[in-house]
Amino acid sequence: MNNKSKAVVYMIISAFCFALMAAMVKLAGNDIPIFEKVFCRNLVSLFIAFGAVKNTQGNLFGKMKNQKYLMARSLCGLAGMITYFYSINKLNLADSAMLNKLSPFFVTIFACMFLKEKLSKIQIPAMIVVFIAALLIIKPKFDLSILPAVVGFISAIIAGGAYTLVRVLKDKENPSVIVFYFSFVSVIGTLPFVIMNYKIPNRAELICLILTGVFAAIAQFALTIAYKYAPASEIAIYNYTNIVFSAIIGFFIFKEMPDVLSIIGGSIVILVAVVVFIYNRTQNKIIYKEALK
Repeated sequence: MNNKSKAVVYMIISAFCFALMAAMVKLAGNDIPIFEKVFCRNLVSLFIAFGAVKNTQGNLFGKMKNQKYLMARSLCGLAGMITYFYSINKLNLADSAMLNKLSPFFVTIFACMFLKEKLSKIQIPAMIVVFIAALLIIKPKFDLSILPAVVGFISAIIAGGAYTLVRVLKDKENPSVIVFYFSFVSVIGTLPFVIMNYKIPNRAELICLILTGVFAAIAQFALTIAYKYAPASEIAIYNYTNIVFSAIIGFFIFKEMPDVLSIIGGSIVILVAVVVFIYNRTQNKIIYKEALK
């Protein structure tokens, strides 16, 4: 198996484990507060990331000059996770996954706004089509029934900001430091809310909470390994298999079936992502060939 194939396998494992993480969040039930779920998810990652940073003999909290970026990434990540977990609780698993996978398109917007990256010819029409697809999933109404879908959409915007900050930090800090910093801020940030409104979980809920952190940690490390074997531009598209996994898990565990509009909207999101992926890969090959002349 070559490096590209290994990267694809790890990316699919990551997508599957993130879908399982979302399923555990939902299985933990509505009696467990959102902040408690977020706390448990990050507590497991905190210990794993701590060991990873220590193995590299790095500084747990990174370089002083990068503190504002590390803190901003962590706060965005925490806000994105809280809103995402809320949408998981209230929406079908597939719908929450579809909305969450809008985040790469917001990365494109933020990278253009703050990192001065240029938009390709296909990205502007692609984003317009994707936002129309998002409306099909959200199904706007003039009442509070759309709140969970709107929150899910907001989670994608915030996650886009967090991933943009990760791009800023990728050559400045070790990935383990970024994960540890984020996990530490998330645990400290949610701890007061957990103390104020702590719900003692029963055995089934406790298992789900622990597995939320375990599956998230496996997914994160599988993603990291995937990017070591191949560049993101070549394999990121496989992360959209998360939508398929979420739909399958939602059907078999929760007896959920996305409605026609959601299926159309989700299919458009995946299709546009594939088209942009193929276009960017083709353009990169052309640029590479031109550079060799």
